Amino acid sequence: MAELRPVFLVVGIFLTALGVVMTVPMLADLGSEAQGASADRKAFGLSAMISVATGVAMASACWGRIEALTTRQGFLITTLSWVALVTAASLPFAFGPLRLGLTDSFFEAMSGLTTTGATVVLGLDDAPRGFLLWRSILQWIGGIGVIIMAIAVLPFLSVGGMQLFRMESSDKSDKILPGASQLASAIFALYLGLTGLCFTAYWGMGMSAFDAVNHAMTTIATGGYSTHDASFGYFLSAGHVRGPVDLVATLFMILGSLPFGAYVLMFRGRVSAPIGDSQVRFFLAVAIVFTGVIAARIMTIFDYSIFDGFRLSVFNVVSIMTGTGYASTDYGLWGPFAIGFFFCIMFVGGCAGSTSCGLKIFRLQVALAALAIYARRLAHPHRVTIARYNGRPLNEDVVVSVLSFFFIYFATFATVAVLLSLFQLDAVTALSAAGSAVANVGPGLGDIVGPAGNYGPLPAGAKWLLSIAMLMGRLELLTVLVLFVPSFWRR
Repeated sequence: MAELRPVFLVVGIFLTALGVVMTVPMLADLGSEAQGASADRKAFGLSAMISVATGVAMASACWGRIEALTTRQGFLITTLSWVALVTAASLPFAFGPLRLGLTDSFFEAMSGLTTTGATVVLGLDDAPRGFLLWRSILQWIGGIGVIIMAIAVLPFLSVGGMQLFRMESSDKSDKILPGASQLASAIFALYLGLTGLCFTAYWGMGMSAFDAVNHAMTTIATGGYSTHDASFGYFLSAGHVRGPVDLVATLFMILGSLPFGAYVLMFRGRVSAPIGDSQVRFFLAVAIVFTGVIAARIMTIFDYSIFDGFRLSVFNVVSIMTGTGYASTDYGLWGPFAIGFFFCIMFVGGCAGSTSCGLKIFRLQVALAALAIYARRLAHPHRVTIARYNGRPLNEDVVVSVLSFFFIYFATFATVAVLLSLFQLDAVTALSAAGSAVANVGPGLGDIVGPAGNYGPLPAGAKWLLSIAMLMGRLELLTVLVLFVPSFWRR
């Protein structure tokens, strides 16, 4: 029990903090006369009391100084805190006027906190403000949470090659800030600043203040929850905004997908830090190529101008590639090539240390470097060849770690897809829903879970399976899977 005391202490503190945050959407419902606002306000009040009471009880029972965390405690805290927070976050959905039910409430909360963006809710345009704001807040919390995890936790746990970003083992010149708390504070300030800039840009484009604050949070978090059923397509219809708001969203989705550690270095004097990172350059190059491919394709099929073709392509490509999941149109109507293309790019993701999801760019770079070295060794068996990343040699442990992660990642995806097919889902729905959940993208493909669809019609068992897949994808798979290895629990 002594070993679990720090785990439950941290989880209790997190639950207490989340309960306090629930008062924000409760206050948003105070001045609203919309239908269901009063019931929604009561739901948040009750949920806040339950979360705070549970959190305080856990923290009080386990209170005490934490000298150091073991690897096992790190894994447990990472996984259990997310599960506990999702459970607490689902309470307002279950108690509120929409009465989503246990399965739908948990699914919606998991999708929000993991920044997946898949939803079971219809009628967002008429939903209470507190309900909409809570969904956005969950994604905003999930976005900053995964950044801190990627920089402070995953390198310590060496998950899938993340030891590349372990600050303690870097040269002193590469240290961002001397302490983890200072780094977390700097990243939070930057995250808050980018959210404010995004809000200002949206508001300046003509969004209402409420829509702007919600979409600013979900854009920087690369989450994709919207306040409208039509997602960003709502703002592109006549009269709702004054300018190309989708291009503004594209810019901030990209900013949210770049490494926040590089931003901190930039503000500390190393102005070229972001563009000096090879994964940033690779990410931008891939986004440009993908946009060009789709733009060329849709402009040969449809009568789009160059500007309109570029707008539609870059917004939807960046949205899917980064795992944000916004949609400005039903790209399922662009033909089989576009459907297959979007299915493939949903696995790409953004940079390490960003809010984005998916495989992450650095893993693709390491895998390509390993493939290139293998090809050179086949051609020149006696030649000494060394794989490099960001100008540094890659040791075999990193390469093996990344390639192992690839295997586990796609094995997990395949397993989830096969299990979904047992619920009598068609192949397109099962494959795309599995890929979307593991990559934390949100919309899938097809009539049911596509950009014009909704996850609501899926069977309850499929939703629970996808909720597990979303958690595993967001926590880099191994962080969760290791808990089921018997040797993990042996001293």
